[in-house]
Amino acid sequence: ARRPHYEPSTIPLVLQFGCLFAVLCLAVGAIAGKYSREMNDQKPSVDGKSTVEFRIAKLNQVWEKATRMQLPPVRQAELHSDLKIQEKDELQWKKSKAEGMDENGEREAKLRRGFNVILAKYGMDGKKDTRPLESNNLKDHDIREGDMFDDPRLDKLWNKAKSSGKFSEEEMQSLKREFQHHKDKISEYNIVMDTVSRTEGERNVISPLEGEVKQHVLHQKHTDLKDKMRDLNQGFERLRKLSHEGFSEDSEFKEPRVIELWEMAQRANLTGDELDSLKEELKHFETKVEKHSHYQEQLELSHQKLRHVEALGDNDHILRNQERYNNLAEKTREMGYKMKKHMQDLTSKISRKGLDRNEL
Repeated sequence: ARRPHYEPSTIPLVLQFGCLFAVLCLAVGAIAGKYSREMNDQKPSVDGKSTVEFRIAKLNQVWEKATRMQLPPVRQAELHSDLKIQEKDELQWKKSKAEGMDENGEREAKLRRGFNVILAKYGMDGKKDTRPLESNNLKDHDIREGDMFDDPRLDKLWNKAKSSGKFSEEEMQSLKREFQHHKDKISEYNIVMDTVSRTEGERNVISPLEGEVKQHVLHQKHTDLKDKMRDLNQGFERLRKLSHEGFSEDSEFKEPRVIELWEMAQRANLTGDELDSLKEELKHFETKVEKHSHYQEQLELSHQKLRHVEALGDNDHILRNQERYNNLAEKTREMGYKMKKHMQDLTSKISRKGLDRNEL
């Protein structure tokens, strides 16, 4: 028997809506699947030989792109640590969001901003970067004299300090770390400022409801910019003072990030006991920072040696050096993550205690 033929217009309306509902369910299911636990958990790659690096797809995509870009080994290790911190923060946010927190979207906006900073910092934001190419800043012969920090004020201050004769070789290395740290902070400030400019450019093409959210995000970004500018000014004043007066004998710390945290704690009006306790914790943190810097240097040297033996073509020698390099890279990433997480925790702890004290 022949099956009856229906024109589209004769198909019952209920059946049409039923089909539409089924399609919508499938679409929603697909979208939900994107954010499900299964999609976020680590799983084997397509070839079944390795696991993906991150539980969040967009972070994995950034890491894979960085691998294809062949970033210098220290930069690649730094990126891995930054992505691990971003992953931790995003997973915590997803959990709090599911519990009904972050209703105004402030944490979400901060996470998005942090992700954009990572993309720009490592040249993966799709913008043509006119800034000088980043290097690992471990080899003096790679840096042109007088053009070390890509900032006229920093270069002038550095050259003055270098020619002053006030600093030993070890002190010059410490001073160089301080200058490099300040250069990194300038770069991050410029990235955030660029993000704010682009967001403000979108204000006139959004709906009123979205406008309210955008305004809140913009306000937070402007606050961040203000804080970063204050930190930059304080940091430059410290460099200026150091360059003119040298390191004092009773300096509490040597590492720039630790010095920054200690000065932040002193401004937070903590009690004497709290400062003493924090000082001990910062000493342990400084040891961690120094150890991480040592591993970064060893990783760069290992990479140079690997390139050398690859040119010679001795397969056994290549395999041994490749294994050593891979182990160092893994250790450097792991230590970088722990160090950055510890710094994040210390910054939060100091800020919270300072806020509590001011509210009393």
